[in-house]
Amino acid sequence: MSNSCGPTSPAANQDLVLRFWGVRGSTPVSGPQYVEFGGSTPCLEVRCGQRLFIVDAGSGIYNLGQGHRTDLPREVDLLFSHLHLDHTAGLPFFKPAVLDCDRVINTYCGNLGGESAGPTLDRLFAPPLFPVTLDKLCCTFNHHGFEAGQTLTFPDGTRVDTIALNHPQGSVGYRFEHGGRRLCLISDIEHSDPWPDPTLANFVAGADLMVYDGMFTDGEYPTCRGWGHSTWQKGVELAQVAGVKALAIIHLHPAHSDTALRDMEADLQAEMPTAFIARESQSITVGAPQSVSRRPTVAREVRRRVKVA
Repeated sequence: MSNSCGPTSPAANQDLVLRFWGVRGSTPVSGPQYVEFGGSTPCLEVRCGQRLFIVDAGSGIYNLGQGHRTDLPREVDLLFSHLHLDHTAGLPFFKPAVLDCDRVINTYCGNLGGESAGPTLDRLFAPPLFPVTLDKLCCTFNHHGFEAGQTLTFPDGTRVDTIALNHPQGSVGYRFEHGGRRLCLISDIEHSDPWPDPTLANFVAGADLMVYDGMFTDGEYPTCRGWGHSTWQKGVELAQVAGVKALAIIHLHPAHSDTALRDMEADLQAEMPTAFIARESQSITVGAPQSVSRRPTVAREVRRRVKVA
């Protein structure tokens, strides 16, 4: 396996690390029923050693910015899966990065036939939908377009593989390889019939971790066919056919509470013990043994405080 996710040296950090800053789909949610898994929409941090990529700019990108107030690189590479609102609406709130006049944010978009995200973002973040345009922010945006299926090669020699996914208006999956580990991000996607798709199975083959869109239950999916999302069961089928070692489910339905998701995770792990449902703020070293680290629910936190008191 090549180290396509960045130049390496004997002293380089060989870890491939993924952090989930937003795992909810469609719209942010809040309340005591969403404490463990979180309510922010998609934003993922990928680190190949020290090399940073951000994937998607849903509402979770706000907390990413707050978590890296002083240690972001001068140039930030932001890869979009696609440009639906739940993957873009957080961009102006990526603070303090967007308020730093020395910061450059490079966006990459591959679902528009080679067109960059620039024109679409300029329409979205403008009156009457948004009070100011992106050019009012102090940072510099450089927008790059590509065709899904191309390998992205960055100025420092870093390479990231891409694939077109089945989603309304298209979506892009990404494959990162570093330190002998492989990470595949496969969202947003609707499974095909027949399934799994051979091209996709080849793309994710042997991945140490695949992140997959499991928004719907099997019961919900038939009424939402054509909406561009999948189920955890289809994620397991793909993972098993492709020899994927571990599976993370994201793009969680806004109506699925912590209780529902814990029950779903138990069913998921009965089918694939190395699978789990992603939690906001969870950090994963790809290829390392994992234990699910649960954020405390409100009920557990109240009991803890009572016991301490």
